[in-house]
Amino acid sequence: MADLGWSQFFGSQLRPDETGFARMRIATVHRSRMTAVCETGPVKLNLPAQTNTANFAVGDWILADPRTRIVIRRLERRALLQRRTEGARTQQLIAANVDTLFIVTSCNDDFNQARLERYLALANEAGVNPVIVLTKADQTADVERYRQQAEDLQREMAVVAVNAKTRDAVTALAPWCGSGQTIALAGSSGVGKSTLLNTLAAKPPEEAQLTGGIREDDAKGRHTTTSRSLHSIKGGGWAIDTPGMRALHVSDVGAGLDMLFAEITELAPKCRFRDCTHAHEPGCEVQAAVAAGAIDPGRLGRWRKLVEENDSNTRSETRARGNKTPDVRGKRR
Repeated sequence: MADLGWSQFFGSQLRPDETGFARMRIATVHRSRMTAVCETGPVKLNLPAQTNTANFAVGDWILADPRTRIVIRRLERRALLQRRTEGARTQQLIAANVDTLFIVTSCNDDFNQARLERYLALANEAGVNPVIVLTKADQTADVERYRQQAEDLQREMAVVAVNAKTRDAVTALAPWCGSGQTIALAGSSGVGKSTLLNTLAAKPPEEAQLTGGIREDDAKGRHTTTSRSLHSIKGGGWAIDTPGMRALHVSDVGAGLDMLFAEITELAPKCRFRDCTHAHEPGCEVQAAVAAGAIDPGRLGRWRKLVEENDSNTRSETRARGNKTPDVRGKRR
């Protein structure tokens, strides 16, 4: 079970009357059905009446009846990646119990610091280790320029440049893909997530994820992955593939933003005014750092935009759910 990602965190949640249930990990989630993996391999789950599959995420651990494969309940998550979608009343679940988020972007016009910062805030808030993976490194003569721009986004963050089609990518990403470790791949369409997954999993052609090219005029890709799924990968780890996300709205990620923009948040307490917006107030330490060249003014502008968006969306989301936490457990039979 440890190879699947099971740990004492989940084992401590088992009640004495639950030791006979099978422990399984969610592999796919669809509107009316789910699949899982267990010690014996993949299984199709049976859902209790009125079960809402939207309350489950790929990577979740569940308890199931070993004979009927009926879901009994979901165990509490160690980490959860989720995002706000336009017009939705609740956040969309992306992946659960992830150790590392591979934020995949390519060395071409897709590379966008502002978008990468959104993914980083999401990972930070979830307590997931972010790694930026630069794909198509073989197609540019200036990989180091992309690497430096990525490294500038957050302190002590790993940035790895790869050709997603080669075995070297497996070696470069091995530190995060060991036995029992779970990674998730996120990024825009066309950046090479499916290609990277196929390489990491060494999938034969008949089992490989579909891959698509990019438009030459703007380097934007086409959606080839349409749902989230769990895959075993070389080194003994597990990978969760996700559909391309070009629009990523932030909500309830205040702590994640503080970590992302540490050079700003660490100076803020030194400002003359406690409610300083770092825009025009006298005695602003952040503006002084901008004037001294220690903080990029573009970075400060992106921080302000994300903080304002996060505050607005978090208030809206709180009103929508009425401050109530839904019970997402399957009903016991």
